Amino acid sequence: LATPDITMPNRLAHETSPYLQQHADNPVDWHPWGEEAITLAREQNKPILLSVGYSACHWCHVMAHESFEDEAIAAIMNRLFINIKVDREERPDLDQIYQTAHQMLTQKSGGWPLTLFLTPDGKPFFGGTYFPKTPRFNLPGFAGLLERVAEYYAASRGDIDEQNNRLVAALHRTQPAAPATAVTFGENPLNEAMAAVRASFDGRHGGFGGAPKFPHPTELELALRRYAATGDKDALHIATFTLEKMALGGIYDQLGGGFSRYSVDQQWMIPHFEKMLYDNGPLLRLVTDAWVASGNPLFAQVAEETAQWVMREMQSPEGGYYSTIDADSEGEEGKFYVWTPEEAQALLSAAEYHVAALTYGLDGPPNFENSHWHLRVVKTIDEVATETAKPIAEVDALLASARAKLFAHREQRIHPGRDEKILTSWNGLMMQGMLRAGSVFDRPEWIASARRALDFIRKTLWRDGRLLATYKDNKAHLNAYLDDYAFLLAALLELLQADFRAEDLSFATQLANVLLEQFEDRDNGGFFFTSHDHETLIHRPKAGHDNATPAGNGVAALALARLAHVTGDLRYAAAAERTLRLFYPELERQPFGYSSLLMALEETLEPTCVTVIRGPAEALAGWRSALSKGFHPATLSFFLADNVTALPESLAKPVTGHVNAWVCQGVTCLPPISTISQLEAVLQSGEIG
Repeated sequence: LATPDITMPNRLAHETSPYLQQHADNPVDWHPWGEEAITLAREQNKPILLSVGYSACHWCHVMAHESFEDEAIAAIMNRLFINIKVDREERPDLDQIYQTAHQMLTQKSGGWPLTLFLTPDGKPFFGGTYFPKTPRFNLPGFAGLLERVAEYYAASRGDIDEQNNRLVAALHRTQPAAPATAVTFGENPLNEAMAAVRASFDGRHGGFGGAPKFPHPTELELALRRYAATGDKDALHIATFTLEKMALGGIYDQLGGGFSRYSVDQQWMIPHFEKMLYDNGPLLRLVTDAWVASGNPLFAQVAEETAQWVMREMQSPEGGYYSTIDADSEGEEGKFYVWTPEEAQALLSAAEYHVAALTYGLDGPPNFENSHWHLRVVKTIDEVATETAKPIAEVDALLASARAKLFAHREQRIHPGRDEKILTSWNGLMMQGMLRAGSVFDRPEWIASARRALDFIRKTLWRDGRLLATYKDNKAHLNAYLDDYAFLLAALLELLQADFRAEDLSFATQLANVLLEQFEDRDNGGFFFTSHDHETLIHRPKAGHDNATPAGNGVAALALARLAHVTGDLRYAAAAERTLRLFYPELERQPFGYSSLLMALEETLEPTCVTVIRGPAEALAGWRSALSKGFHPATLSFFLADNVTALPESLAKPVTGHVNAWVCQGVTCLPPISTISQLEAVLQSGEIG
């Protein structure tokens, strides 16, 4: 067999994923996942080395620099294995399957880079995550490991095949089984979930658990919703206190807006500096809802800064939102973001520096490596005003001026890399955040930003009645997943409330129809992660647990149930109910981590309220502004000008020449309401029938 020419770019050079392109010049003979590589493994009877990562992953870069760029190690990989590189953001189906398999094989949690060794039929028999080039961290050196794995594969095929059979059976058992007896929905899973949230809550620093600390946006959203539904002040405190601590911490970019992936410490002080679109969409929506629920002006500021960051750094000229920003720049994690006091002092006036130093801790010890400071709020404006004996307005102005100067200087630094692929599912999450914030804060430019993203998806990633998952470099490809349809459907329901257009409702029904036709398990309920015509893999996930992103099954169930209320199409409600029935035993056993499904359950127990406000277009603005100040997360509100036509029966209210509101819940509707105050009172009381 010919030895690959390691002086030429490998097969990854033709891929759209920036992560795969980063490895195109490796001396490793990398293949993208596909039939060509799998066929080659079968023909040569070689095991597959599967490496899964993503472009903003710090330890992925470390392993690449140490091992994949090393010609000696690459020669071993090329001699012994068929090497496949996967971007987990483009292929979440593969990542889900093989992360679960890794946990079963090693009894350890997974992560990235994921390093698995597979038989030619795709079944894993050994693996781990990061492996160093030479032995350290109690891990074997990668070169020696490669030789031992190849020897084991050659000598132990019978044992490997037996293990693989057990593994595939274990993967199959992860699927929820259809309930053996009739299911009766009740409040208990919601109550038990909130009890678990309280038990896990960090009352000192906010959030849940210790380091590393992740935001857990679905749990925070559930807490806010339980406050709205029951008046539970503890639930409100858990959500708002956590978001406040995050907003004041280093996990939030104090100069440029936006949240990093997670905090390496319990205090939210030092983040893992990568910024992900899928975190910031839900967090933007959360801080917006937290502002409505609490009135804390900090949340309005964070919403403003995050929305500006999204439009400035994450929206492509074509309209879609980019995926991630790296943690590293110039080969160092966090280098773009950190400061020395001397650097800041040289940029600011004495008064500006004094206020900034007190606010961000520049007058204290360094909190980052190599004697650097990462900015987080150590003292509030009020505290700095007291300490400096200056009026609050003056301190606020000085800090604003200092922040502007520091930001302008930071912009001149070498920026971290940006993964500019556009993912349908993550765009759906960001659209929801931008639309909710734009509606509440009356920012039409934020709504327009989300509409640009939707227009891009419809133009580029919607073909022949089906979605594609990813786009970059003028190429859209890969069969879309459950999350693509569910998250985009939820975004369309948000858009219909922010800026109603009949064509958007039509698109929503098309997405819903594909969900039912291509993803639903009609025999047992729920939705598979991959479509019925997807390539055959060793497992077909159907998960209900939230992870870094909300569970597609939970989002689909809630969005379909809501769409049924809007359109009157009971097929959608039936599919949502079948999903809840499938997962309900799991919700009863261990509800923590199933917040997305619990929100769908909540709106099944107490059906979604649909409010239609209709009248002359110029008269609707005041009603919209008033309603945006009330926190009613289980209410859909549609503002329909008199000239809007082609409406479903549930929305087609009579034109009277003045504004009227119709409020319905389930099959109960109130008489038309003609004043804003009366509508606010009805929504606040929840007494519809």
